[in-house]
Amino acid sequence: MNNAKKSFLRSVLAALAVSALLAMSSRSAIAQCVMCRASIGQNSLFARNLNIGVLVLLVPPVAMFCTIFVLAFRHRKSG
Repeated sequence: MNNAKKSFLRSVLAALAVSALLAMSSRSAIAQCVMCRASIGQNSLFARNLNIGVLVLLVPPVAMFCTIFVLAFRHRKSG
């Protein structure tokens, strides 16, 4: 892969990372569904821990998807 393609890929990945961070920092990204919010009530510590738990459960599927995507991208011409 030449340098122009590598720099383009890096800039796209950086833009995606920045946009993901901005989306995660918005107030709507921290909101739970209506039933979860009703069951939590006003307990903000439990709500924070629930949000962290959801993010922890999100890590394995995203990691598997990214791994498959990277492997497919690397071996796209050998196939």
